[in-house]
Amino acid sequence: MKELILGGVRSGKSRLAEQRAVASGLPVTLIATATADDEEMRRRILIHQQNRPASWRLVEEPRALAAALREYAHPEHCLVVDCLTLWLTNLLCANDEATLQAERDALLATLPDLPGQIILVSNETGMGIVPSGELTRRFCDEAGRLHQELAQRCERVIFTVAGLPHILKGAPL
Repeated sequence: MKELILGGVRSGKSRLAEQRAVASGLPVTLIATATADDEEMRRRILIHQQNRPASWRLVEEPRALAAALREYAHPEHCLVVDCLTLWLTNLLCANDEATLQAERDALLATLPDLPGQIILVSNETGMGIVPSGELTRRFCDEAGRLHQELAQRCERVIFTVAGLPHILKGAPL
C-alpha cells in the first residue's frame, strides 16, 4: 500500500503518518529528508524525534530518496518519508538540474514496485498566492507536478487540514 499524505504547515500530516505507521503493526523505518542547517531547524527535528516511537529506525537521506526506498522497503515493513517538499528543496538548492530530474524520475519509477507499506508526507503549497520569487515559484510548480504524479501511483491520497484527514483517493481510514 502506497499512501500520500498532503497538508499545509502544521496541518497534522506528520502526526497522521505516524499514526498510520503505528496502526500498520509493522516495523517502521522513517526516512527523514530534513537537514539541520540552523538552530531553528535543529529544534524542529528534535521535536519530531521526541514524538516518534523509540523502536523506529531512522534513516537520514536529503537527496537520494529512491535509492533509500529501494534499500529499506521490504514486505511486512512500513516506510515513512517525511517530507517530500524538504527533499525537493534540497535538490532545488543544489542548483543541479540534471540531478533534480534524475532523482525525481527515479522516485516516480521506483515507487510502484516497492514492497511493504509506504507513507509519503508532503506540504501542499498550491493553495495560496503566487510567490514573488523565481525560485519559490519554481518550487511550487515542481511540488505540484510531483504531487500529481505521486497521486497517480498511490492507492490512497489524504489531504490533512486542522488535524482532520480528508480522503481524496482510496478506501476510508
